[in-house]
Amino acid sequence: MHNINMFDREDQLNLDGFEGSGADWLNQYKPYIMNTDKVTICSPHKVFGPENNDLVLQLRKQKIDKVILGGMSGNLCVESHMRELLECGFEVAVVGDATASAKLPHLDGDQAAQTNYAMMASEVYTTNELEEILEARQILAEE
Repeated sequence: MHNINMFDREDQLNLDGFEGSGADWLNQYKPYIMNTDKVTICSPHKVFGPENNDLVLQLRKQKIDKVILGGMSGNLCVESHMRELLECGFEVAVVGDATASAKLPHLDGDQAAQTNYAMMASEVYTTNELEEILEARQILAEE
């Protein structure tokens, strides 16, 4: 994450140099994020979880009570978001194989995250399982 400059934003309110900076959305995901009314973009989180941003407010305003999580830093950011959203009364599913975590000698962040997802999340899916469920419910449009 540091090698792609993910954390190199000087100011969250200043967009100068943001596009393509590494702190921007990954190019392969931009069509899914930017070109739909089904995506809510909230302010950045400050440490690991959403306690100091407007995620819960944005979800409540749209009457959303079910959340599906995936992303980088599974044992930190994804897990922290899962915990806080559960505490706030949301039903939270995690796509276990759509998360990534740091691995260090004798420390496996992914193993820790997967264990906690299984113990706390409302549901843990694989990408394939979730895709099948969303297609069956006609939520995921065919491309």
